[in-house]
Amino acid sequence: MDHAAHRAGIEHRPTGHGPTGHADHADRGGRTSGASWGTAAKATLHCLTGCAVGEILGMVIGTALLWGNVPTMALAIVLAFVFGYSFTLFAVRRAGLGLKAAVRVALAADTVSIAVMELVDNGIIALVPGAMDAHLSEGLFWSSLLGGFVVAFLVTTPVNKWMIGRGRGHAVVHAAH
Repeated sequence: MDHAAHRAGIEHRPTGHGPTGHADHADRGGRTSGASWGTAAKATLHCLTGCAVGEILGMVIGTALLWGNVPTMALAIVLAFVFGYSFTLFAVRRAGLGLKAAVRVALAADTVSIAVMELVDNGIIALVPGAMDAHLSEGLFWSSLLGGFVVAFLVTTPVNKWMIGRGRGHAVVHAAH
């Protein structure tokens, strides 16, 4: 990709490639389906990494400080967004984007993905009997947290595939590289 042209606001798409810079694949009706499942899974794993760091840190801090369920979950969600955005922010800054542009890219790339992931993950934790009251030393704490991440990954990957295929979400990050 021509980075100078992109930074100047000139759109560049290689022949045969869609908005993500990855080849689009035609479905049976001849329409393009956008991003591949592999691309969507990689974007979701990237997002999950930041969310997991923030979520685990928030849960550990809240649980260790004997906070109630609501403040612990609130801290975990805030930190998941902070770490999720920061991972993207640092990556696009390394690619040469200025701070203001990098913040816009991180917000555009990750907001929906993190929100879906947090909704699903925290919903799983809230629904598992006893998980919200489990302590750091208990298997229930860790199994519900990790199980929530697995379910969140499975739910968020199709969302990311749909968004990337339409030039949204992590497609914005690809355009910034």
